Amino acid sequence: MGTLLISALLYILPPQDCLRVVAGLGVTAASLAVWAGKRRQWAAGIAALAVISAALWPSSWLELRPSPYKGMSIALTVPGARVLTERSNPIANITVVESPVIPFRHAPGLSLSAAAEPPPQLGMFTDADGLSTITHFTGDRSALSYLDQQTAPLPYHLLKRPRTLVLGAGGGADVLRALYHEAPYIDAVELNPNLIDLVRGEFSGFAGHIHERPDVMVHVGEARSFVEASGGRWDLIQLPLLDSFTAASAGVQALSESPLYTVEGLQAYHGHLAPGGLLAITRWLRSPPRESVKLFATAVLALERAGASSPGDQLALIHGWNTATLLVKNGIFEAGEIATVRMFTEARSFDLAWYPGMSAWEANRFNRQAEPYLYRAAAALVGPERDNFLTNYKFHVAPATDDRPYFFRFFKWELLPELVSLRDQGGLAQADVGYLVVLMTLMQSVLASFVLILLPLFVLRPSSRAEQKAMPHWRVAVYFLSLGFGFIFIEISFIQRFTLFLGHPLAAIAVVLAAFLVCAGIGSGLCLRLRTSETVLAAAAAAIVTFATAYLLALPLLETALLAAPFAAKVIITLLLIAPLGVAMGVPFPLGLVAVASEAPRLVPWAWGINGCASVVGAVLASILAMHIGFSLVVCLAISL
Repeated sequence: MGTLLISALLYILPPQDCLRVVAGLGVTAASLAVWAGKRRQWAAGIAALAVISAALWPSSWLELRPSPYKGMSIALTVPGARVLTERSNPIANITVVESPVIPFRHAPGLSLSAAAEPPPQLGMFTDADGLSTITHFTGDRSALSYLDQQTAPLPYHLLKRPRTLVLGAGGGADVLRALYHEAPYIDAVELNPNLIDLVRGEFSGFAGHIHERPDVMVHVGEARSFVEASGGRWDLIQLPLLDSFTAASAGVQALSESPLYTVEGLQAYHGHLAPGGLLAITRWLRSPPRESVKLFATAVLALERAGASSPGDQLALIHGWNTATLLVKNGIFEAGEIATVRMFTEARSFDLAWYPGMSAWEANRFNRQAEPYLYRAAAALVGPERDNFLTNYKFHVAPATDDRPYFFRFFKWELLPELVSLRDQGGLAQADVGYLVVLMTLMQSVLASFVLILLPLFVLRPSSRAEQKAMPHWRVAVYFLSLGFGFIFIEISFIQRFTLFLGHPLAAIAVVLAAFLVCAGIGSGLCLRLRTSETVLAAAAAAIVTFATAYLLALPLLETALLAAPFAAKVIITLLLIAPLGVAMGVPFPLGLVAVASEAPRLVPWAWGINGCASVVGAVLASILAMHIGFSLVVCLAISL
């Protein structure tokens, strides 16, 4: 319920004021507890202190201070740069920056031979880093010619006036690209409504009113959910760059779940292409490459699952100096289209990485890498050596799936010794920082849990042999550790499972977490009214196994069938589905406490602590396990516990 409250407050109040309210509510709740404990002379004082202190906190204490190494912090060091406006919600904090002295020239992957430069731009930073721009547009399309000097516009040279879907509208650059290439109709999807409000509202005149045009339709929603819920088809579906190069190169997204780039996601996009249509995905290019290789591997598997006998004939991949664009066609690339791809890259000094029938000598000509990595990877992935390539490649580039939606996980343990030996040459920069940080968090939480669980044993020694025989410490520890791990494993797995269905991770966290906690509380209250605890416990265990297994098998089909339902209906469906499982999951813990209280009452606080430690460790462990074995097996592991 706290998650729901904080999410609601963040939609209404700025983060600083939200912190004041939450702090005030927290201390007020403490004062009510004191009142209930009959120390009422203290309650009024505590409540008054909460309100006064929260109101009087200096704003500097609550001010957001981004890292000086983030993109926005660096941009604001430029003379004359200033913040124009700031918008915040639970999705992200958006800051619009103007830099008139040294203007923004944001054009990722711009050809080194490009003669035109971008018009004036406003920088729009997401959480002080991920940069997109609002480009000044007067209606003169010739001023947008720079948008044709990147890898992303390749599909517009293969399709004539395509009906276009842009998955990630951002500041509007890809909408402008579609307008420049005379797309007759453009659907643009954006997750963050604040981004749309800025382009459509405060900076609408600067942006040329692009979101108000009759040939542009802007939708608020999660990209993949929008596609799967739609009955439409498009000639071109574009997934532009949705994150910063800094975040990608640092590996901080290693534990970020992304349903956009999974096998099932690419299948969904491909299924909504018109005959001969193209799916175009642009990603950052690192050296040695990993994102583009993993994306190509994912596309190959997606096409095979869709029934393609020769997936390589439906793929094309090009790259510049820091971006790569993959094309997936609903059909086979014809000779004329291949000639167009070659002319496009030649004119802009981009490199070919794959097209059907490509020769090795055509790769790695302009933006040279140490080896033609991308071409060799693509050739291996469409050939018989795919499994060996995926096993032996330096980075983890096996296709991401909905069960393991960690597209940005590239770390391999076998590579770590080599990176450590090359640390003086910057080798550790190639490691996924996000993965290593979470791993260190797991080690820290495990160590702290060992201390907090074992230390009380020096005090909680059994008062008699009868007590030791009746309730051995190891049985209490195993029971409550298993409950803690099992509960949190199921919670996290189902949050991931409902993310696509509800359209956003925040919605899934708020709804699923609240449903589990409330329903578990109901189950706990109901079970204590029954006398035959052994029978109730056995029935609850059977219900948990039955419902969890049934949902594991049926939820993907059910969610796909109901994906087009209104959001309110999907919330109700989620609550109804989780309710029986949540009620059953609330039974074992109180029954265990009752048993401990009756036979070894001194161990009750210890049992609470063990369960709490398991929940903390399990939250981190579940994510790491899901990366390696998938969420389905995490649920199976929880059931076995």
